[in-house]
Amino acid sequence: MKPMVADELWEEIKPLLPPHPPRPRGGRPPSSDRAALEGILYVLRSGIPWELLPAVFGVCGMTCWRRLRDWQAAGVWVRLHGRILNRLQKADKLDWRRACVDSTSVRATKGGEEVGPSPTDRRKASTKHHLVVEGHGYPIAECISPGNVNDCQRLEAVIDAVPQVGGKRGHPRRRPQKLHADKGYDHAKCRRALRRRGITPRIARRGIESKEHLGRYRWAVERTIAWLKNFRRLRVRDERRADIHLAWLILACAMICFHQL
Repeated sequence: MKPMVADELWEEIKPLLPPHPPRPRGGRPPSSDRAALEGILYVLRSGIPWELLPAVFGVCGMTCWRRLRDWQAAGVWVRLHGRILNRLQKADKLDWRRACVDSTSVRATKGGEEVGPSPTDRRKASTKHHLVVEGHGYPIAECISPGNVNDCQRLEAVIDAVPQVGGKRGHPRRRPQKLHADKGYDHAKCRRALRRRGITPRIARRGIESKEHLGRYRWAVERTIAWLKNFRRLRVRDERRADIHLAWLILACAMICFHQL
């Protein structure tokens, strides 16, 4: 089986991993962190249940689940995404002149935290993925919400989730110059929130602008949402815990950015 963790990716994540707790009474040594990361990425891409993780990885599915949970609590995935964005910035591959925001819903088959009735899917339980992408479509921030939450209610949260991105001389970047959004964000409070942060709003207006002109700049976020669907674990939410599902989303966004390197 082709390794899923390249040496370059491992060098990025290795310094971020918390140390294993001491075992004064001895016992079996902990499984390899790299093997656990291989298993996590395999489940993310294939969407299989943890208990069906192939034995070729040398680590069981529950061990991978615990590492995913613990590393999420330690902020590993957020910091990994930030490190990769710094590398993209250093390579001059991030376009801060404009950004796009959008959301997509996934069905939550088992309910749980951050789940609500979908207004577009016969009120079935669902969770929303909120994304901000820069001009080329690389995700720079993400968050989740129940499926019945209006997009405008999470705009400030996802904008504030954009990290400080360094890699070049001068102050780190955090705010794009413009933000493009569809008519779901057509509210005065959204425009005010963006202007307070020094961002020029480019939000389609209801009853004025036609849908045919919305894709001129917003195609980038639509393509990124399609990229996320390649990670089968994100097509349907199987986790009841919101932190685990958010970990999947952050890791998928980090991998999308990593592949651009």
